[in-house]
Amino acid sequence: MAEVRIEHLAEHTMGIPLLAAWAQQQWGHLLPEITFAIMVSNFKKRSFCHQIPETFVAVADKQLVGMASIDPHDMVTRPNLSPWLAAVYVAPEFRLKGIGSRLVRAVMQEAAVLELDRIYLFTPNKINFYNRLGWQFFEHTAYRGEEVVIMQYQVNHTNPGEFSNDQT
Repeated sequence: MAEVRIEHLAEHTMGIPLLAAWAQQQWGHLLPEITFAIMVSNFKKRSFCHQIPETFVAVADKQLVGMASIDPHDMVTRPNLSPWLAAVYVAPEFRLKGIGSRLVRAVMQEAAVLELDRIYLFTPNKINFYNRLGWQFFEHTAYRGEEVVIMQYQVNHTNPGEFSNDQT
């Protein structure tokens, strides 16, 4: 497999339509009111570095193979919780290679750079994956007809640094 690098979406804005297509394919059933054009617009807003919202992409051979974002809100039923890890996606042929973990860690490190205290996510079925990365259970809830778990990550401010492209 080619080397995979984690980079800011700001460096790959031509890939925004692909990211929007992935998001619609993966989560469109939860967001039926969000059109493709709105999704593209949302990713354009995430194409800046060191601010919320922001997206990181995984790149292999100049091809986008995954993404993860930090958004101010990802769950309209919980506006009091902010910000959120959102839109974690790895293209099927690149899964189970550690790319998703690296994308999530990039967001976690960015949360420290941004001096956040904690970040949240929701997932219907990836609890163990996020637990291994240091996320903790926050609550069970129903969201748009699906049972999900909200998780939280207490941000470590001791040495955030810039996100790393190490394979670990």
